[in-house]
Amino acid sequence: MTNLTPHLFWITSRAAGFAALVLASLAVSLGLLMSTKLLKRRRSDLISFHEILSLSTIVAIVVHAVTLLGDAYLHPSVADISLPFVSSYKTAWMSIGIVGGWSLVLLGVSYYFRARIGVARWRKLHRFTALAWLAGLVHALGMGTDAGQLWFLAMVALVAIPGLALLAVRLLGASGANAPVSTPHRGARPGPSPVRRPAAASSAIRGDLRGISAGAVPTRGVPVRS
Repeated sequence: MTNLTPHLFWITSRAAGFAALVLASLAVSLGLLMSTKLLKRRRSDLISFHEILSLSTIVAIVVHAVTLLGDAYLHPSVADISLPFVSSYKTAWMSIGIVGGWSLVLLGVSYYFRARIGVARWRKLHRFTALAWLAGLVHALGMGTDAGQLWFLAMVALVAIPGLALLAVRLLGASGANAPVSTPHRGARPGPSPVRRPAAASSAIRGDLRGISAGAVPTRGVPVRS
């Protein structure tokens, strides 16, 4: 039987990282679905479930990073796992993961301070969650130990493709809503506007005296037939 003790921290970090990726994908997908008209019923229950997924993602990210401190192969420092561009091990992929992890943690915790931040300002900040999720996805595919395994790619595709599709729909919908309204070119002459005649004048032209209001036709000095 293989002794797992030397690799326990590495295996734990590996499992937590995979769990964080799955949970974050589900949280982002549910959040994007809630912004559409597809899930209008039981919104309070969905918000609670979305909150559970977000908190679970934060816990998995923390476990994923902290357990690496005990890995006998990497021997990373606290700065290596918390600051971008410090670790010499796959610096680019590690840095992308650190930025994405910090972003997911801070944006997730900001939900509980949205009253102080301001709801409108918090909603704008919350949109960056999708970018943080994409950074985590790139980190997993570029640095993950199982990135080349078929089962890993299948599992990632299963949870990531729906999120990517919903994100694309959201971005396309936003760009369509913000499309500029076409205006006439400078120098173009506007077409002639129709001229409306007053009702009294029109009636007089037609010879219909019933459409002429009282006082519209002068009667002083006009002889009256007796």
